[in-house]
Amino acid sequence: MVHLNERPKISQDALYLEDTYLGDVHTSVTATGHDEAGGRWLAVRHNIFHPQGGGQPADRGWLGECEVVPVRHAATGLVVLHATGSHSAGLDDLSEGDLVHTRVDAGLRLLHAALHTAGHLVEAACRAEGWTLARSNHFPGQARIELTPPGTGAQLADAEEREKAADRLRAFIAAAIADDLPVTADHDDQGHRVVRLGDVHAAPCGGTHVRSLADLRQVTISAVKLKKGRLRVSYTADHRTPR
Repeated sequence: MVHLNERPKISQDALYLEDTYLGDVHTSVTATGHDEAGGRWLAVRHNIFHPQGGGQPADRGWLGECEVVPVRHAATGLVVLHATGSHSAGLDDLSEGDLVHTRVDAGLRLLHAALHTAGHLVEAACRAEGWTLARSNHFPGQARIELTPPGTGAQLADAEEREKAADRLRAFIAAAIADDLPVTADHDDQGHRVVRLGDVHAAPCGGTHVRSLADLRQVTISAVKLKKGRLRVSYTADHRTPR
């Protein structure tokens, strides 16, 4: 069990940041503990689970036969696994050093990766309009980018002008997907992870993403709304059948 004042920092590899398409891994338990409600959690040495954050929902998956959800543990910085529902007994017999098999829900992972990548692409199209990102949400059924237009945005108060802007966004997105721009990640001088869509977009990001834009399908701008000086661009996206 973790005793924060007695042990050194625990090492954990964030494999979900290295390979979106890595669906399972054999690894070992590196730490165990209990949350404030008494629920047990485990951390594994090689972690393939993305915790909720950065506008992206958490992965779902399994540790052995136990269904789990990952959570960022504030005290240690580890991504820890909690059992879902009534499955907590599946974690009780495991200890540090035990070998385990972990798997992610592949379909959900690909949906999240597609929505997050599409969100960056929508943002890139909006930046080309001179709009500045305010916040984003990449959850299924809620995906949207909120932006601040230059000046007062008074022109976009007109529904016809907003639809013209939406058409320009759609054209930008379609062209980038047709060009199959690569999606890559590197680190800047401060050690921040930066995700790039070819040469049209770069942003600090800790999410999962598709390999290239041709992996996206059905990227649709469903609405462009203006409220209190802020634009909300709602969108949907999915992942093509993996190549």
